[in-house]
Amino acid sequence: QVQLVESGGGLVQAGGSLRLSCAASGRTFSNYAMGWLRQAPGKEREFVAAISWTGKNTNYLDSVKGRFTISRDNAKNTVYLQMNSLKSEDTAVYYCVTDSVVGQVRPVKYDYWGQGTQVTVSS
Repeated sequence: QVQLVESGGGLVQAGGSLRLSCAASGRTFSNYAMGWLRQAPGKEREFVAAISWTGKNTNYLDSVKGRFTISRDNAKNTVYLQMNSLKSEDTAVYYCVTDSVVGQVRPVKYDYWGQGTQVTVSS
């Protein structure tokens, strides 16, 4: 079965950086697109970033473009989210997600989720 385990969250001051990691297991990692979602208290869940199965295509929420970078290391079965110039509005629980369809540019149905990692940005 597919398992996703996030790490790297924490408390950081505005303007700082964090790198989230998501280690995947249970299937051939390199065949599947991966993504990150987030949910802040009292707000709806939102898409943050996605990377294609090849790693050649990426997509971002407009408000994080130029600050966040998604990448993947297929040898380590891990996807990363490098977050720079963090703002208080980036405070949320961040979830690693993927789906069950091979060869996608981005996950579509979010079939699998990690447990989430808290990111708190103090202003």
